[in-house]
Amino acid sequence: MYQTLKKIALSVLPKKFLFQNEVFFRSLFAFHLHGKKYECTVCGRGLRNFIAIPDGDKLCPFCGSRSRTRRLYSYLTENSLLNGKVLHFSPSRSVYRNLKKNPNIEYFSTDFEDEFLADYQYDITKIPLENNFFDLIICYHILEHIENDLKAMEELFRVLKPKGTCIIQTPFKEGEIYEDFSKKTASERLAAFGQEDHVRIYSVEGLRQRLKDSGFQTIEIKTFPGNERYGFMEETVLICRK
Repeated sequence: MYQTLKKIALSVLPKKFLFQNEVFFRSLFAFHLHGKKYECTVCGRGLRNFIAIPDGDKLCPFCGSRSRTRRLYSYLTENSLLNGKVLHFSPSRSVYRNLKKNPNIEYFSTDFEDEFLADYQYDITKIPLENNFFDLIICYHILEHIENDLKAMEELFRVLKPKGTCIIQTPFKEGEIYEDFSKKTASERLAAFGQEDHVRIYSVEGLRQRLKDSGFQTIEIKTFPGNERYGFMEETVLICRK
């Protein structure tokens, strides 16, 4: 039902209008899903159920957050990382809304392709800001889209303050990094990397080594377990510090 209603809404209403009024429309759809069994860590709602979507993830019906989004927001708040200047690439709308109104941070949201809610359009391989600028950088599901990923990592290192934190996540595979820049079409990339606009699949160790080669020396690999109440799936995240 959720996927059907989403398709109908996208076919008859402008995307920008839907984004601006998303919370209202979701509240109409999800009013019957209030409950106490589950809880969204982004919007704080108690739920009867999360919504299962085709890729296997669990969506909050009230704010639209995915598992990784809820985990990210929990990690940021539980570890008191929301202070100072924050750079966030292609933010999910649910977290964007929370961070945009957070008085403790100066929030720089950016999306180069103009597909997400964001205030800037920075090229991650050439960020137009000075060295040692950000206290926190959030780079979730970005690097697998970037052909010159080493340059992107060098830029993340450059604009991060000493003792700052950069949180990075991508899809992962076992073994070595797989990339093939000869695959240019959407169909070729879908078959090779699992998504039409991806250019590689990282391994955890392969990404860690590339980050180290880009300047990061402290790289913590965190594998989080699933959690049914909060709709968390098992996932791996790299926490980099300068």
